[in-house]
Amino acid sequence: MRDAVRGVAQHFPTAIVSGRCRDKVFNFVKLEELYYAGSHGMDIKGPTKVSNHKAKADEVLCQPATEFLPVIQEVYETLTAKMESIPGAMVENNKFCLSVHFRCVEEAEWDALGREVKAVLEDYPKLCLTKGRKVLEIRPFIKWNKGNALKFLLKSLGYAGRGDVFPIYIGDDRTDEDAFKVLRNMGQGIGILVTKFPKDTSASYSLREPAEVKEFMRKLVKSNGIKKG
Repeated sequence: MRDAVRGVAQHFPTAIVSGRCRDKVFNFVKLEELYYAGSHGMDIKGPTKVSNHKAKADEVLCQPATEFLPVIQEVYETLTAKMESIPGAMVENNKFCLSVHFRCVEEAEWDALGREVKAVLEDYPKLCLTKGRKVLEIRPFIKWNKGNALKFLLKSLGYAGRGDVFPIYIGDDRTDEDAFKVLRNMGQGIGILVTKFPKDTSASYSLREPAEVKEFMRKLVKSNGIKKG
């Protein structure tokens, strides 16, 4: 998969947009030529390696929720202590947002976990709670999501408002819907949802699993090579 992503990045500006902390995502992917948008797009940085594409890496930096860092840390410490009583629960600090994972929690405990999280957040009106796949996401109450991150990246690359650009966004989470909606509203590019089952989505197409995503990226690179030839 890393080779497939590397191949795409050689031909097109490529970004990883994730709910996880940007540093964690980079340490997992380990490709310096990519743009990384961590914390649901609230922490964006350009490539650390010279890129073939227009934006200057050191100019692509966006952190719209910096003022919330002390509050996020405070809530992280409180929730970590609270979740100790629920076996399998894990609180992940993603710098500008938090994730409370309950994939390994007994289903009978899910409601109790949700109540505990909501009780903590009652004291923090500037934080909002959303639900992902067996995870509760806690984010600053600002108008910023993966869709905003996509728009920021397009603008930074000089692609905003251009008719000769075709953005492709691939994702498998509810939070990716914000980016799918941006592309649908633009009437340009496509969103691709990764799922084995039919779902309500703003994406235009779907792939069933990561193996199909990898094959799609390889074909994208191959077709671009043929076009240039």
